[in-house]
Amino acid sequence: MTDKQKEWIDSASYQELLGRWRMSPIGDSMFQGETGDYYTSAMKRKKAEVGHDAVVGASKAIGW
Repeated sequence: MTDKQKEWIDSASYQELLGRWRMSPIGDSMFQGETGDYYTSAMKRKKAEVGHDAVVGASKAIGW
């Protein structure tokens, strides 16, 4: 994982993380190996921090 990737993950909101998770092309390096593990952990942590209503709002805002 590069410092730049870690910095982006740490500074991104839950909605930004979710948007990238849903809209990135298959094979995005952000979701592989150590970086992918860190991304997943950050998403889980931020999801718990923002709460259910914000999670639903983010999902609706992003769509699929």
